[in-house]
Amino acid sequence: MNKSELVDAIASGTGLTKADTSRVLEMFMLTVTDALKGGDQVVLPGFGSFSTGNRSEREGRNPQTGEKIKIKASRVARFKAGKSLKEAVQEA
Repeated sequence: MNKSELVDAIASGTGLTKADTSRVLEMFMLTVTDALKGGDQVVLPGFGSFSTGNRSEREGRNPQTGEKIKIKASRVARFKAGKSLKEAVQEA
């Protein structure tokens, strides 16, 4: 499902216009992004939680040359599925 299909599904389920739904989805993504940039966690009980984690520096390989390269440490976004979401996926 892409963003447009998600907007369509939410709009038809809520009765909101597609334009309003799209604005709400954009604001949701912006709010989650800003929270993660600020070091906060976003928890949606039953659905899951968005957080950040740190990846340490590590050694990798250039896939074209096979040459060893150093991959810098980085901060990454993470999502952990909640219990209800996990159960719903298992039942599908």
